[in-house]
Amino acid sequence: MGNPAEVYFQVLNIAKDSSPQEIRTAYRALVKKWHPDKHPPSSRPEAEAKFKAISQAYEALNDQQENRSMAGANNDRPGGGVEPRHRSQELQKPRCAGNSAREFKDEYRSTKAGAVAAAAVARPAFSSFSGPVKTKPPPVERKLECTLEELCRGSKKEIKFTRNVITNKGLIVRKEETQTVRVKPGWKKGTKITFEGMGDERPGCLPADAIFVISEKEHPVFKRKGNDLVMKVEVPLVNALTGWFFSFRLLTGEKMSCSFQDEIIYPGYEKVIKGQGMPSAHDKGVRGDLRIKFHIVFPTQLSDEQLSGIKELLKDTT
Repeated sequence: MGNPAEVYFQVLNIAKDSSPQEIRTAYRALVKKWHPDKHPPSSRPEAEAKFKAISQAYEALNDQQENRSMAGANNDRPGGGVEPRHRSQELQKPRCAGNSAREFKDEYRSTKAGAVAAAAVARPAFSSFSGPVKTKPPPVERKLECTLEELCRGSKKEIKFTRNVITNKGLIVRKEETQTVRVKPGWKKGTKITFEGMGDERPGCLPADAIFVISEKEHPVFKRKGNDLVMKVEVPLVNALTGWFFSFRLLTGEKMSCSFQDEIIYPGYEKVIKGQGMPSAHDKGVRGDLRIKFHIVFPTQLSDEQLSGIKELLKDTT
């Protein structure tokens, strides 16, 4: 079997004649890379094993360095006695892997919030490699109101919100955040957009997630039913019987006209215009239908001449 020290240098991926500073630099880089909280559940066992090996190698090399330093100091002392060792003389050796993890987390806490939130998977108890595992509080949900036009065409919305954050001194303060949400065409009410690690922070916990839930504003003309759009139109009785023409604007801004010259609009009549509804958020190029429902407006009174005319008209149809 080879020299165990050689194995430790291989674990830290450094040369055998590396200085204490080079050993520490290599250790800090590797512990950041292989810290279990930075890895998804699928690769976390491998990360924990490497994290443990890295910590053990660092500790062993520190022990060797300290022993050499103490031996040199004893040889230089008159009588060869043991010189008391002060904390400032140590190579900043971690007492255990848990201390290494805490040292790492102090730096890791200041990194991007999305990367911090990658450790969101809750594990119940204690990791022998990295110390107590931080849990993540429930997400903070907020509404994001969108018009039907925005949900139809797609849009970019800039949102501002405040959250609790922990300062370097351990104080909890309110901080204003700004995020951009790109609303995709076809999104529906209840669609959720998650910003990992952008929720409230609590001592001893990972930052919560911030979730924005799409809320649909009421439209004066259209109502959404799945991917279909429903429009209710009032038509006078005389136009329902003799023909009618009207125009309106779609959610896309395009103008559309409907003509009823050869059709009688009766109660319950519905005209379906294919492909003029909402786009599908999942199937590109697929759209729902536009359903026009008519409400016939009857006159409140008729003159004698109008009554006679209607009677004649009905007589001819019997």
